[in-house]
Amino acid sequence: MKNGLFIIDAHCHCYPAAIAAKAAKAIGVFYDHQSSCGGTAEEIIEANKQAGIDMTLIQSAATVPHQVDSINAFIADTVRKYPKNFVGFGTLHPDSENSEKEAESLMEMGLLGVKIHNDFIRVAVDDPRMDKIYRICANAHLPLLLHTGDKRYDFTNPNRMEKVLKANPDLTVIGAHFGGWSVWEEASTRLAKFDNLMVDCSSTTAYISPELCRELVHRYGAERVLFGSDFPYNHPAEELERTLALSLTDEEYRLILGENAKRLLGL
Repeated sequence: MKNGLFIIDAHCHCYPAAIAAKAAKAIGVFYDHQSSCGGTAEEIIEANKQAGIDMTLIQSAATVPHQVDSINAFIADTVRKYPKNFVGFGTLHPDSENSEKEAESLMEMGLLGVKIHNDFIRVAVDDPRMDKIYRICANAHLPLLLHTGDKRYDFTNPNRMEKVLKANPDLTVIGAHFGGWSVWEEASTRLAKFDNLMVDCSSTTAYISPELCRELVHRYGAERVLFGSDFPYNHPAEELERTLALSLTDEEYRLILGENAKRLLGL
């Protein structure tokens, strides 16, 4: 299914060639899930050709404060090198003393939002240290992509996300993995009521039934769902194939596969 659709993968990890294999392997161990490759820019482009994807939102999350500047510079450089293939999100860290300057810098470099992975940094989303990140992103109109869910941890689960969304109505949050990986139904019950939340469908379609996937789309509303692959941990062609097998309407696919991302990112 292409039919003139401009397809955007809104959840993709990208790493420098020198560390890509090591980074992908480490995260694969964290999730007990082997990556399809290392996740370099060139590997993403090749995978997208196979999948028929037109553009990808690339990002990488800092695990310690001193990584912020180098990650943001790498993502921005990659977008500049391949402007027809990529747009990018930067990253911030709640323990950094320079978050405001780092946010200004990533915007000056042309990055369009922020990614934080709270399980990796072991800081709960409702920890007071996160408040400055929320304030910065809300004031700058930067969408904030958060890894959400995972029964093994309690940093980003729905009860905590509910507090964050209620306390920060001017903040646009993208809840990865349909708002709560492995706790999908609880997440949708608690979080779908918040207009400031969007979700992506990355790393979900392979783990739950098509019926539940469709139900999640309808609970959140197709206008708030983004297509995402979570590459290199899943291949975009396989993620797209599973998404297209959900038997959604043409209008729902138009929104999810590209229009929502274009609207969110101002493309």
